[in-house]
Formats: sequence, C-alpha cells, structure tokens
Amino acid sequence: MAIEFVKLNEGWNAEPNSPDEKVSIEGADLTLEFTVNPWAYDGFRERERERERLRLVFRSCNRYRLGPTNDEGWYRGQCRFGQLAPAWGEFYLVRGESDEVCEATDWVKINDSTGAKHYLFYLRDCTFECKADAYELHRVPS
Repeated sequence: MAIEFVKLNEGWNAEPNSPDEKVSIEGADLTLEFTVNPWAYDGFRERERERERLRLVFRSCNRYRLGPTNDEGWYRGQCRFGQLAPAWGEFYLVRGESDEVCEATDWVKINDSTGAKHYLFYLRDCTFECKADAYELHRVPS
C-alpha cells in the first residue's frame, strides 16, 4: 500500500527556528508542547519576552520517537521516509505505511494501547512521531 501524508496543521505551525519542543507523559497520554510560529499565521502573537506555545495531546499513545532527522537531513533525503512527505516542518497523519519504510529502532514504548494512528511532525532540529488513537490541539495558558 502506498504511503499517504495528510496535513493536519491548518492555520498553525511550530516556530521554524527554535520551537523548543517538550514531551511529557501522563498515563496513556503523551503531550508535545512547542513554541508557535507567530509570523506565518493570524491569531498568534509574539508576547513581550515570550512567544505563545501550543500543546498537542495524543490520547492512548502506544509509542513515540523524538530524534533524527533535522531539516538539513530531510532536504538531503536522509529521512527514513525519503522525501515522500510533501513538505518539511508540517504535522501529518501517515496512512498506508509499510514495515520496510516505517520501522525505526528508537521508538519509546508507553503502553499496550493500540495506537491506531501514526502521527508525524517535522520540527526544526528533529522529527517527532507517535502512534496514538487521537490528538487534540490546545493553547498553553500564559
């Protein structure tokens, strides 16, 4: 089955230079918090001395990885998906994966949930992936 990438970040994205991503786990849920891009999208602003942050909460997360490849490696074709993903720096739902392409060795297992969906987010200096049942997007209160 061919791999399909469904772009999920409409109207928002991570800050392209220093998203300052942080992962936390609570029970079966994983949270990825990051600085939002205030320049490319309406509705986000640069606050005094601090930039606005967003939080992706992945429900019933089976496993995740936060590691290679960065933006330079992706443009050189060093990503484990090659350059199949339509663009660097975006948040995707990955459909139709194959074991040969998708099985990295640096997954961190969280629990035995199904993790039915494969999410992929290309950040500035790393790639975030997780297998979870669903995700939610929230603004981080200031």
